[in-house]
Amino acid sequence: MTGIPGMILITVIGYLLGSISSGIILSRLFHGPDLREVGSGSTGASNVLRTMGVKWGIITLLCDFSKAALSCLIAYWIVGTREAAMLAGLACVIGHNWPIFFQLTGGKGVASSIGVMLLTYPAWGAVSIGLCLLIIALTRFISLGSMSMLVVFAILVTVLESGGAWWIILWAWALALMCLYRHHGNIHRLLHGKERKLGEKEKIAK
Repeated sequence: MTGIPGMILITVIGYLLGSISSGIILSRLFHGPDLREVGSGSTGASNVLRTMGVKWGIITLLCDFSKAALSCLIAYWIVGTREAAMLAGLACVIGHNWPIFFQLTGGKGVASSIGVMLLTYPAWGAVSIGLCLLIIALTRFISLGSMSMLVVFAILVTVLESGGAWWIILWAWALALMCLYRHHGNIHRLLHGKERKLGEKEKIAK
């Protein structure tokens, strides 16, 4: 399927896949806390890591990555272009952040964005992920590494891949700006020295 119908279809599929909040589903299935009421209030892997432990954090990360990668792969299959994969991947990240199945309360889109980066611009995605891991290793701030990853990816795509095409630039920066917006609380805590570091588990009131 090509043209506008195909693009609409893969956008809807991407958003619906993104709206499957694996963190919430796992916490409900295995008697974890309501992620929207503890820690950062996010349903993503970082909050799962702090509130439910490493195992569940990793599983959530893999699920969130996989749904974005699947969205892109479906777009490649249905439409057959990278542009379609870019659109479907962006829709998936939007769905993850604002899921229709969970009252539009979701995560911050980092793991899903990784899936999109690697399925659209794998070389620059890998470079950006490497920088993210380095920053986390040096600072132990997951949020700082995550935001840096998306901003660097947007810069690389803008400078080296867009060819000046406004829609590619807009797409890359939409991913970055969504990440920054969803991390606004983390940015405030980073600036005031109150951000939790990797390994500092969230205490849950009982």
